[in-house]
Amino acid sequence: MSEQTSATERNVLLTGATGFVGSFLCRALEEQPNTNLRLALRKASAFTVPHTILGNFSRETDWTSALSGVDTVIHSAGRAHIPEDKKNNPALYYEETNTQATLALARQAAIMGVKRLIFLSSIGVNGEVSRCPFRPEDTPKPNGPYAHSKLKAEKGLWRLRRETGIEVVVLRPPLIYGPNAPGNFGLLVNVMCKGFPLPLAGINNKRAFVSIWNLVNLIITCLDHPNAANQIFLVRDSEEASTSEFLARIAQASSTRSHLFQLPHSLIKLGTTILGRQSMYRSLFNSLQIDDSKTRATLDWVPPLSLDEGLRKTINSHERS
Repeated sequence: MSEQTSATERNVLLTGATGFVGSFLCRALEEQPNTNLRLALRKASAFTVPHTILGNFSRETDWTSALSGVDTVIHSAGRAHIPEDKKNNPALYYEETNTQATLALARQAAIMGVKRLIFLSSIGVNGEVSRCPFRPEDTPKPNGPYAHSKLKAEKGLWRLRRETGIEVVVLRPPLIYGPNAPGNFGLLVNVMCKGFPLPLAGINNKRAFVSIWNLVNLIITCLDHPNAANQIFLVRDSEEASTSEFLARIAQASSTRSHLFQLPHSLIKLGTTILGRQSMYRSLFNSLQIDDSKTRATLDWVPPLSLDEGLRKTINSHERS
């Protein structure tokens, strides 16, 4: 890993510190030398780090007090899961926060003299299924309102960069795993650690994953690396794995016997369709590969943890909690 650190102090504003990625980022940034960290929060919290309470983030948010004196913004706040009462208009729900609030922050950051904004996007901007490994220069093919909202934010950020000169760094991670990860990963960890059987043996796909520690390491590398400015970076662990192999490695990391068995894929597909969970079927059975060669070459960066190391660290934290 090549981690660029400045001899002078850097003043960093982090959004999303109460979320999964943001909470890890907050702890890591507190340990960084020459770094003054400030948080932008939606509501009051027990954080001892200096912070500003701004209410719900939207296009109307006034970021002035949070941005004063800041030279770098890390924007990890966003909406990834939709509540039941918002499912009648998911596109609007995601766009309000993931697109409009992001662009309001970026516009005001540029006015306030912020030098660089790091935006946590999603590999879903590239697409949901890869025929060949995704690259940052591929034509975006987002599927669903969440990925579309991230793409709209990216496009708006590039327009602002041209208009204002603010440096933009876009990161597109795949499934992020780690202790207390939200969504399907946490469910899979619980199932595998308890030794429950799953009908997911014999899946011959290839999927990219990234541990929270590798992602945080890359974000910190991008804080002031000169080559990071105005780039899109894809990120993953060094190794990709099939769904079946990934689950077996979770079991191995937890010293639990893997109880995977095989059912016809068509039967599982039918079941997920009936339940309205087609996206779950695609994420389990289709491939999603990432070409991260640009990230490694441009930043002289390699993921510090292997896939097995990341899973062991995750399981150890899970067992202690």
